[in-house]
Amino acid sequence: MRRNAVAWAALVVSVAGVVGSRVSTKPVTAVQEIPAKGQETARALSDAFGAVADFVRPSVVQISVQKKAGGTLKLPGGRGGLPENMNPKDLEELMKRFFGPDGAPKFEKQQFGVAEGTGSGFVYDDRGHILTNNHVVSGADKITVTFHDGETAAAKVVGTDPDADVAVIKVDATQYRPLPKGQSSKLRVGEWVIAVGSPFGLEQTVTAGIISATERGTVGINKYESFLQTDAAINPGNSGGPLVDMNGRVVGINSAIATMTRSSAGVGFAIPMDMAQVLADKLIKDGKVSRARVGLKLKMDPLTPSLAKKLGLNERTHGIIVDEVAEGSPGSKAGIKNGDVIVEFDGRPVSTVSTFRNLVSAADPGKSYAVKYFRGGKEQVAQVAPAPEKEVLFAHEKQAEKAASAVVKLDGFGLSVQAVTAGLASQFGYPKDTEGLLVTAVKDDSPAAKVGLEPGDVVTKVVKDKKIQPLKSVGELVAAAEGSEDLALFVKDVRNPEKDAQAVTLSKKSDEKKSEKKVEKG
Repeated sequence: MRRNAVAWAALVVSVAGVVGSRVSTKPVTAVQEIPAKGQETARALSDAFGAVADFVRPSVVQISVQKKAGGTLKLPGGRGGLPENMNPKDLEELMKRFFGPDGAPKFEKQQFGVAEGTGSGFVYDDRGHILTNNHVVSGADKITVTFHDGETAAAKVVGTDPDADVAVIKVDATQYRPLPKGQSSKLRVGEWVIAVGSPFGLEQTVTAGIISATERGTVGINKYESFLQTDAAINPGNSGGPLVDMNGRVVGINSAIATMTRSSAGVGFAIPMDMAQVLADKLIKDGKVSRARVGLKLKMDPLTPSLAKKLGLNERTHGIIVDEVAEGSPGSKAGIKNGDVIVEFDGRPVSTVSTFRNLVSAADPGKSYAVKYFRGGKEQVAQVAPAPEKEVLFAHEKQAEKAASAVVKLDGFGLSVQAVTAGLASQFGYPKDTEGLLVTAVKDDSPAAKVGLEPGDVVTKVVKDKKIQPLKSVGELVAAAEGSEDLALFVKDVRNPEKDAQAVTLSKKSDEKKSEKKVEKG
């Protein structure tokens, strides 16, 4: 039988290909299977994260805010979580704290207008209270809370504490379960934590990480701070949301990030729950936080093992060293002295100045607290009753307060002034950071009276040496007025504290009475 030549040729080529393939093939190592124990551990960890997320999310809310136009930051796309009450100058200054003068972004005027944004929060109790950051709700005209199931409710502010960036808002809905509180003081570096919130407006977002550090008291964001640091992804919009442990207990309020891009760089900060809970309870009870002091100035240098040994202490002792005790203060009355090493306040360990300061400031004035300390290597305990912070002053603070409250008369121009303090600014309706001199009295028929000045006005600038110079002390105005017949000032009107300062000229010359234009009071 005749064979098909083409078929045979194809067969030969095919066989050659098979043979060649067998010759060049190398042995392949078999893929190892994941050990059953490893798989079991991984599944158990995954199940744990899932269980915590399922438990926590129903108690986490998204907070949407609206604020009228007027020098506020417009969050990109109506989303975010930056401090919405900051003006461009304040925000740039905040950025400089993290990134230095060259790294701080510059903001253009068109970036500021009507502020709309989202933040986060969580159900604090069964009465409708929700805990969040002050910067999430500060200055908001309208607050809307969205719960995990899509239900929305209008909220009102119960109280805020800008110095620690904590706020409590309230809704009428009470059917949502509050999160159980954990003890942030017992957290260990390396412990797993979960953050839940609305980054970039994406509600019910869950991220995980570890506690990177505790008691971060030098971040420079708040006046009172002792942050938990975490690498759980926190982004704009997470502000106010909970940081929880693996038992589903809230241990912190996510508050800020250190980043060059406004996105997570693995360095997030949360307000410890031990601190936040005390402040929240005060806000719910009184609508404000009244702080206390004990009159102890503390060394900022840490208590190192070598220093502890020299002081007769165990090398592992953690504490803070008293540097000065204010005369007549609660600390002085309790017998605490310079050089004492404080290790506990009210049963809570103290290892940093910021921790002690935060604990004392949130204490109830007049209530007695146990302070454990070492003197000469021996442990002692004193009972200290903190007093309202305004009543406890060091010698240099008393001098500064006396200087600030001193009233100086400029007889030739018919007005008396004193330095503006935060308290005086608030009393007359000015922003707390207002700088200048408060007009305390105006003499009838004087140059000051003729231009319409009145008590409560604030002199912010003076013209001297052909330059407009800001006023920060009474002495600067006295120097400008000395030997002058005319005094050109910029003055903020007490009847319209939100308006910019107006330029006026006070003149000792009698013929100025007819030509000088008075400041209008509306």
